[in-house]
Amino acid sequence: MTTIGTPFTSSAKKVILCGSGELGKEVVLELQRYGVEVIALDAYENAPAMQVADRSYVVSMLDPDALRAIIEKESPDLIVPEVEAIATEVLVDLEKESGFTVIPTARATQLTMNREGIRSLAAEELKLSTSPYAFVDNFESFKKEVETLGMPCVVKPIMSSSGKGQSVVSSIDEVESAWKYGQEGGRAGAGKLIVEGFVDFDYEITLLTIRHIGGTSFCDPIGHVQKDGDYRESWQPHPMSKIALEKSQDIALKITDALGGFGLFGVELFIRGDEVYFSEVSPRPHDTGMVTMISQDLSEFSLHARAILGLPIPEIVQLGPSSSHVLLVEGVSKEVQYHNLDKALSIPGTQIRLFGKPEVHGKRRMGVALAIGESIEQAREKAAKVIENIQATLS
Repeated sequence: MTTIGTPFTSSAKKVILCGSGELGKEVVLELQRYGVEVIALDAYENAPAMQVADRSYVVSMLDPDALRAIIEKESPDLIVPEVEAIATEVLVDLEKESGFTVIPTARATQLTMNREGIRSLAAEELKLSTSPYAFVDNFESFKKEVETLGMPCVVKPIMSSSGKGQSVVSSIDEVESAWKYGQEGGRAGAGKLIVEGFVDFDYEITLLTIRHIGGTSFCDPIGHVQKDGDYRESWQPHPMSKIALEKSQDIALKITDALGGFGLFGVELFIRGDEVYFSEVSPRPHDTGMVTMISQDLSEFSLHARAILGLPIPEIVQLGPSSSHVLLVEGVSKEVQYHNLDKALSIPGTQIRLFGKPEVHGKRRMGVALAIGESIEQAREKAAKVIENIQATLS
């Protein structure tokens, strides 16, 4: 029997959210619908989830002592990582020493923040099909592995997100610049890179997989477009053969069972015909899954909240062909304004989420358009039109 108390009382169900971006903001809102008291952490003030949380702390979550101090002070029922940049060794110690519950588990958080850990688990322990790969920690080894795996190949820091430090090497002339970019883009500074041989895939999907009290559930597959290693557009359901879908679900089940715990996982897969290759997994809501805010009766955030609270998920209802399209803003400003929202929302079957990020430096995802239509093509066109109509100004 699941019991939830009242916020700000001794019976309160308390959750610490490690990371306060736009995905975390939606998780906070879903948790608060169940009367959960939420404390949001991030490295800067007024991050999106902080704006809706019950209270917040500005802290570097890579600082183990500072992170431990806040968790021990708040003594939450659940610790919910929303980003990869966390001193995961602290979560492992707290789970082991003090019995804190990390979502989905401290081990899963530690493994998935490091591409070396999760690729070793998938390819070497679980024997899942993946792209050919090698890990390198110096330039000479890097150059050798690029030549061995062949070009084009993909280069990524073992710890990074949103495409930082990621590049495609198509010729020998690009090797040195790819190495430097990979070293600059690592979350913890310079370090190891993964070099992946190119998989000639037909398309890639995200398969949202939910481990909950009643077992494991899957959302319909989500197709997406990436640019510079970061998502720009997603849609659901992505058409695929029954065989490929069954293989995808089998791979997702194996990797999430190996990670354990409760919660939603974003499993990224490459599909070629009926063959399926594992790419990556995130033990939390996935950016491409923002489409579920319009495509399903229960969004990925609602599903995550239910799962981690020990609540059942008897079914997930697909509402129709749907799409999401990112709003990117480029420049430098602490005063971003958005115009023509009335025109953008005059398109039937569309919605907008503006994340409320306090500033932009360079290029930043500041919102997303959502659309539902008679077909995937129509939904994508509508979402793209919404973004086309929005004008952002910096001052």
